[in-house]
Amino acid sequence: MIEGFTNPDCPLGCACPEVVAANKMLLETFRRQQRPVFFTSVVYHNESQARVFRDRVPALNVLTADSRWVKVDQRLSPEPGEPVIEKHWASAFRATDIDSMLRAKGVDSLVVTGLTTSGCVRATVVDGLQYDYRVVVPREAVGDRNSDAHEANLFDMHAKYADVWNLADVLTALEGVS
Repeated sequence: MIEGFTNPDCPLGCACPEVVAANKMLLETFRRQQRPVFFTSVVYHNESQARVFRDRVPALNVLTADSRWVKVDQRLSPEPGEPVIEKHWASAFRATDIDSMLRAKGVDSLVVTGLTTSGCVRATVVDGLQYDYRVVVPREAVGDRNSDAHEANLFDMHAKYADVWNLADVLTALEGVS
């Protein structure tokens, strides 16, 4: 999760300490179990990247390479070996190498977290399923600026694309998988 989404001072951001806290718990578990961790950041290096998307959501224009908003929230800082994948669209899969990186590590299931539920999370979940990954979304580890959009997207993702579980159930499941 990048500063642009976790800091309410950014036009794209919201105050979400509970979502950050849930992600910290998941990161601690993944790291302790030596599971692969991937971060994403929406970053624009020039005006031509994702032009239509940026026209549709002008607030995205603050996510330039020299902006503080594209940095991973320091409360969730990546450790050495945890890649930060730059993307230009909502999905972590669109025009990135994430699929090949996941497959190289033998990953067949994803735990998708972050902001926003109705944007990046949903797009990544749908694409994850379309790339044939089993996808889990920990309810407390995702958030949105709009609570109605958040709940509607969680409902829809669970109905079609992913298992939406409580954080405690995800952590318990991770402890039971080697």
